[in-house]
Amino acid sequence: MDLKTHQQWLVEFYQQRNWYQYSPFIRLNFLTEEVGELSRAVRAIELGRDHPGEAVPDDAALRANLVEELADTLDQVLIMSEKFDVDPQALLTASEAKLKARFKTE
Repeated sequence: MDLKTHQQWLVEFYQQRNWYQYSPFIRLNFLTEEVGELSRAVRAIELGRDHPGEAVPDDAALRANLVEELADTLDQVLIMSEKFDVDPQALLTASEAKLKARFKTE
């Protein structure tokens, strides 16, 4: 599946659940929440988590959580780009173009 196909599926899924109607301003808060969860997943891998009462997850569980949070973050970016009518491929193209232009002498 490519990004555009997933984005289309995601929009339909969000519309069915009545999640799509939220404005980009509100959606940005959801993105921030997901980035926080991603931060916690990375912290658990890099530093561990010493919390009484919590079982220590194995490497597979840590990686599964990381993948889940990366996907959740990506989904919020894809919904936001749809709200502003920005094709996901344009995001990739813009990223590469900016970096190539910025570091063209290296």
